Amino acid sequence: MSTASGTLSLWLLVAVACGLDRLVGDPHGLLHPVQVMGAVIAGLRSGAERWAGDHAGRLRLAGGLITLVLVGGSAAAGACLEALARRWPLLGIPLLLIGLGSALAGRSLEQAVQVVLTALEGHGSGRLEEARGRLAWIVGRDVEGLEEKGILRALAETAAENGVDGLFGPLFWMLVGAVLGGVGGPGPLTLAWAYKASSTLDSMLGYRRGRLRWLGTAGARLDDLLTWLPCRLVALSLPPLAGADLLGSWQSFRRALREGAPDPSPNAGVSQAAYALAAGVRLGGVNHYGGIAKLKPVLAADCAGADRESVERILSLSRRLELCWLAVGLLVCAALVALSPPWGQAYQ
Repeated sequence: MSTASGTLSLWLLVAVACGLDRLVGDPHGLLHPVQVMGAVIAGLRSGAERWAGDHAGRLRLAGGLITLVLVGGSAAAGACLEALARRWPLLGIPLLLIGLGSALAGRSLEQAVQVVLTALEGHGSGRLEEARGRLAWIVGRDVEGLEEKGILRALAETAAENGVDGLFGPLFWMLVGAVLGGVGGPGPLTLAWAYKASSTLDSMLGYRRGRLRWLGTAGARLDDLLTWLPCRLVALSLPPLAGADLLGSWQSFRRALREGAPDPSPNAGVSQAAYALAAGVRLGGVNHYGGIAKLKPVLAADCAGADRESVERILSLSRRLELCWLAVGLLVCAALVALSPPWGQAYQ
């Protein structure tokens, strides 16, 4: 291969993986890497709790070791597939594409949201109950007793928050990997699977209750760190897609940071605020978790409440923003190859 082809070929692999994710998603019945990560976390957690008991210091140490093992192991697995793709492309590149596609959740998130919307379109007294049941699979809040407006708000909020966690977080690290892989650094799958490992740790252990208050600290903080920049890039790049000019985009970005700041998560509030402002929908308010009411910051308070159209707008914004990020990634990779000879040597 020419020196220019390595980095650009890595970008092409990321772009094809995005297409596979949108066309195929996560096929039912096939073992998913996140399932493997979850099984490893569950096993390590069991052993850690037996050893540490209720001792906070030991739990923190065990949590750090679990994070190191899972994130390091996931990154190593990705690096092995990338090495296989370089050595035996006919075998390794298809596996690499499957691995990259598995790290993205664009289609699966959209399908999960659409299933609830379809249930709401039904007739009869059971439609809300069916919608609540399907909603419970994708949100952490209590769904019992939610009326249609509450269900739609929950859908809009999970589509906004998981747009970063499930799509733009891993996509950002894939694009970084396409750049670094061109100079012999970690490639897109190495970084994407490391990110997915930290995200899975946060979703399973990152709770401020019981032993998890200490056991999940390392994984949660790593996930916050790895998501911080992608989240803010989403907040910066969404407003132009919604039709804002340069000044309006900057003001919307600053407002998203300001309105999302009160959220306990350094990223979830900003992500939801960015989508709320871009889609023109009011989000936030009181949610219930385990029967306990928690007040979330109200976002885009001057906009109307969530309805079906606003949920669809959020999904559409994610699809369009994904294409924009890929286009910008291509420009960055092409510029680096043109300006700096070391780039592009990954698959020579």
